[in-house]
Amino acid sequence: MGVTKITSDNFEDKVVNGELPWILDLWAPWCGPCKNLSPVIEKLAEEYEGKVEVGKVNVDEEQELAQAFQVRGIPMVVAMRGDEPQDHMVGFSGEQPVRELFEGLAQGE
Repeated sequence: MGVTKITSDNFEDKVVNGELPWILDLWAPWCGPCKNLSPVIEKLAEEYEGKVEVGKVNVDEEQELAQAFQVRGIPMVVAMRGDEPQDHMVGFSGEQPVRELFEGLAQGE
């Protein structure tokens, strides 16, 4: 399945009402650390396929969602179960912290 573009139009249908938990990558095209994070998100999306869904939210295009998540810095990765954020991280400091978010959701933590 890979990575899904999440917008305010499909957020409720995909994320809130989805059967699986979600990792959301909130990013912008001008953000250098976001570009470094992207291949890690794509790799983990493949690894956790069937356990965790993965979406990308362009905060420049989706200001409503950026406000809803109170984005203060990007990249911001949010672990979601239904409409409830479970955990999040801001910035990118390597694969391990991102992997831990995926693993926590996959394990139901």
